[in-house]
Parts: sequence; C-alpha cells; structure tokens
Amino acid sequence: MRKIEGHIHLVRETAGSKGQGRLSPLGNGYAIWDDGEIIKLIPDGWGDDNFLAEKYLPIMDKEGIDKAVILQGTLNGYQNYYTYQVVKRYPDRFIGAFAVDPFADRSMVIVHRYVEDLGFRAIKFEISQGGGLHGFHRSFRLDIDNRVSQIFHYLAGYPGFVVTVDYGASDQTSYQPEAIVNLARRYSQLDFVVCHLSFPDADHPDQLVNALDQFAPLTNISVDISAIQDILGEGRDDFPYPRSQWAVRLAKKKLGPQRIIWGSDAPWSATFNSYHQLATWLEHTDIFTPAELADVMANNAARVYFKPANVVAARQAHDPVTKDFTTRH
Repeated sequence: MRKIEGHIHLVRETAGSKGQGRLSPLGNGYAIWDDGEIIKLIPDGWGDDNFLAEKYLPIMDKEGIDKAVILQGTLNGYQNYYTYQVVKRYPDRFIGAFAVDPFADRSMVIVHRYVEDLGFRAIKFEISQGGGLHGFHRSFRLDIDNRVSQIFHYLAGYPGFVVTVDYGASDQTSYQPEAIVNLARRYSQLDFVVCHLSFPDADHPDQLVNALDQFAPLTNISVDISAIQDILGEGRDDFPYPRSQWAVRLAKKKLGPQRIIWGSDAPWSATFNSYHQLATWLEHTDIFTPAELADVMANNAARVYFKPANVVAARQAHDPVTKDFTTRH
C-alpha cells in the first residue's frame, strides 16, 4: 500500500524550547529540559542527538512510505532551514512546513523569506500550552490576535497554502477548535489541518464530538491522526490500539475518510510504539474499506500538502545566500 507520512519531525540540531525551558541533548537519543525532566526523544538507532533525512530515508523505504511531510515544533526546536535543505535535496520524497513565533519582532520578515524566497507553501503553528507557544507566551487566539492576523492576511494571497495547527489538549489554555472554524470560514482559499485529531480524550468523548461537529461543515479543515496512541495512553502491547480506533471511527463518521491524514509524529512517538506499528496499525482494523484506507494513508496528504503548485514552488525556490549548503554534517 502506498503511504505518505503526514506528520514527521526531522531534527538537524536538538534545540527545544517550551514552558520547561530549553532542551539539551544528552546522547543516545535522550535529552534534558531545564527543569530536570529527561526524555527519550529519538528511538535507538535513529540518531544520538539528531534525526536526519539520511537516517529516515531507509526507514521510509522499509515501511513502504513514498513521501513525507516535515513539520515543526518547539519540542525539537524549529528546524526551518534544515527542512528547506532536505526538500531541495530530496524533492520527490519530502515537502515541509516552516514555523515562526508571531511575537518575534521580525516575524513578518521571516514569513516573507520562507514563503517568497524559499518556496514554502505550508506553515505549522505549534501553540499548545504543553509543548508550544502558550507555554512561554501570554494566552492568545489564532483568529483574533493582531500579530497572527498579519500572517494570515499575507498567506491568503497564496491559495492552497496549508496551515497546520497543534493547539493541545482541552485542559490547556491553547485549546481552540473554534478559532480554526473561524479561520477556515474567513480564509476559504487556505487548507487547515488540525494535528493529533484535536487531542481525543476517551474519558470525555463529547469534547471530540463537539470539535468534529464544528469542523464537519467546512471542507477545508482536515485532521491528522498522529500521536493519538500517546495521547490516549496506548503502548506497544495495545496494538492495534482500541482507544485510537474509537477516535478514528468517530472522525470517519463526522468528517468522512477523505479528511483524515495518517501520520506518526515520530521520532518521539516512535519511542512509545514502534514505527512499524504506527505505520501499519490501521491495516489491522476494519475502520476503512481498502479504497478509504488508501485515501487516509496517502491520497489525502497528497491532495492537501503535495498540490502541484506547492511542489513546483518548493522546487523553484532560490536561496541567494547559502544555496550550496548540504544537509549533511
């Protein structure tokens, strides 16, 4: 079965930053936050302090993954320029989103550069309180804040641009499915992807029902189902993940199979469940027909992220400063 990984993080340098301070690498895939918490960030064999494209490509080939979408987050630290380098080096395998802190003084200069000079046609807003901007900024709304609105007004000039959002769980100040709905109505020319299926909570299923009911009328909102095993507390022994099956069945009922994008959120998620499990679990369920599964595993990501215009923009991007830099050490 053809597969497109819809949510992967490649890490040139570990440089995380969130409410726990900065993340420093320790080697062997481990890293430590400034508050003392140690996490296993990278699975064994994938890299000691980083996770490079050259490590991931053999994994892709082993799992039958044709292409992948590289996303950004403050857990690993923004890897914007490395993402650009990877897409330029492997244009038939990768497409990427960049990220920006909208409260940085030169945020719009950064946005212009990545869109106009480097050809990005997707942006990732990691705003969750647990792992993103709400952990070290005042609370803000994506659909109201003036600094964020500047970015959206600009992106509206690029029809088909993809806005991917991780707003965290419902107990976080960052949780705002209503903002996504407002933005999708306001900017119908943009595509929106809500990460992690809006953080399902099996103990409070009505929260997911409410979010999906809001998304349902707006066909420019999709969801990815990355990391829902972690979120729902399922590990290797729970394969093929009954709680995750519940959440995806509900998403299919509310949105249809054409608005669900498979992804893993590796490398971190691949420390809780094997990447092979994350890449194959849906094949061990009866949630989707074969045609629907083909959409979820590849076709939907191709339609949203790998639009012909977006791929052309990425390939034609010109970096006048460091165009000859390599992605390798």
